[in-house]
Amino acid sequence: MNRTTLSLLAAATSLAAVTGFAALTAPDGRAETGATAPARLPVERSTLLCPAPATSDIAETVYTSFTPQSGAGGSAAPSSGGSTAELRPSVATLRGPADDAGKAAEEKQDEEGEAEKDGSAKKPPSDKPVVSLKQPGKPVGAKASGSAAPALVGTATGSLAPGWTTQQTTTVSAGSGRGVLGVNCTAPDTDLWFPGASLAKDRQDYVHLTNPDDTGALVDIELYGKDGALKSQLSDGIQVPAGASVPVLLSTLTTDPAEDVTVHVTTRTGRVGAAVRGAGEETGSDWLPASADPSGTLVLPGIPADATAVRLVAFAPGDDDAELKVRLASATGTISPAGAESLRVKSGMTASLDMKDVTKGEAGSLLLSPAEGAPASPVVAALQVTRGNGDKQEIAYIPATAPVTERATAADNRAKGSVLSLTAPGETAQVKVTASAGTEGGAQAVRTYTVKAGTTLAVSPPVPAGLKGSYALTVEPQSGGPVHAARTLLLPEDGIQMFTVQTLPDDRGLVAVPAAEQDLSILGD
Repeated sequence: MNRTTLSLLAAATSLAAVTGFAALTAPDGRAETGATAPARLPVERSTLLCPAPATSDIAETVYTSFTPQSGAGGSAAPSSGGSTAELRPSVATLRGPADDAGKAAEEKQDEEGEAEKDGSAKKPPSDKPVVSLKQPGKPVGAKASGSAAPALVGTATGSLAPGWTTQQTTTVSAGSGRGVLGVNCTAPDTDLWFPGASLAKDRQDYVHLTNPDDTGALVDIELYGKDGALKSQLSDGIQVPAGASVPVLLSTLTTDPAEDVTVHVTTRTGRVGAAVRGAGEETGSDWLPASADPSGTLVLPGIPADATAVRLVAFAPGDDDAELKVRLASATGTISPAGAESLRVKSGMTASLDMKDVTKGEAGSLLLSPAEGAPASPVVAALQVTRGNGDKQEIAYIPATAPVTERATAADNRAKGSVLSLTAPGETAQVKVTASAGTEGGAQAVRTYTVKAGTTLAVSPPVPAGLKGSYALTVEPQSGGPVHAARTLLLPEDGIQMFTVQTLPDDRGLVAVPAAEQDLSILGD
């Protein structure tokens, strides 16, 4: 065997070891040559980012973190040896208007560089976790008070990584931005859409950018109103230092007024977690998560039965206008809401539709699809939902969300006040819902629901026996068509119908790993 062949053989062997290649052998000992479907295996590492919770000194924040006991569909989780799941404070939360954010980031980096030179560098605040999960199947909780609570950056490994979910729930009882603000901590990304923000005079909307990596990220923010892109000179190249978080006040990015705005966050370098905090003087406040990826067909699940106002905001990022048919999936079937049966969204523009009290006392979900004869032009969309009236009203947001293909989890549930919404836009589906043990005690409970085709089933979910603390709900479709899910948390206070809604897309706890085999015959003699 010549030296070239030996070198090739060594390279092939190394490649097999690195990529996990395996020889697939048939019962008669011969290698399989037919195509094999990719295996679905649990992920071994997850990253979550939580925005800085509030600017109010009277804010009270609860974190609930949870990993289901096993991979979706019964797949075994990775070995628990050495597994970790921790959320730690970001290196810094650089508060201030957008035009100061980049400058603040540069100044901080300069200060840190000088400190390293003269030996006066302070130990980073991330040496102690705020939330630390110990085992799958049992949630943990943590609390923070006031306006100084930072953004969090977290990583889970091993058996704690598949399906790792953390919710941040903040209550502000009075003052500017009062309300319940709930958000599922998110994975970092490079391209995110937020239809439903606002530049109205009574609004103070921020987009929070958090960088989990060891190198800085460079972020662009584009704003689109009803007439197209809003003029801005300050939204390009916002610097988010390594491990830091930057909240950007949208009104500092443009002087153009707009009631309904779509925010587009992209990165030139790096990746970020992002969420928009919408706050009004009279309407309360909540987090607006990113919409599902642009699509011609969207589902927005979980409109509360007692919603007093529902506003749909949509944006068409493609080159073509979108003609949308608007339907409501209620408890009894799918209907076209009177006076709100359709919406036209022009390319590159934000469109809105006031749907008033569309649910009429019956919980429902909104279904968007191409109008008859219209092409399936992609859109992103979100709902602003109001409960209550006058100075007692409160808002929450429901972005379009992907279906639960294998499993999804809502981490923060209470003994009272949780409502689970399950929507089957196509075929009838069966769904298993598992209530975990509580953060301070309780026994797991399981229930199976049937969701009829074209309907939304809103239920009080199972509660663990002997519950102490909060608990997690895990949703797993068992049969039938696609299912979209959302969980509403009702926390009324002083006559105000405070609430928050979290959609439940698939947790992506499993990844497809293609089957492979060794074939050294290509190396020759």
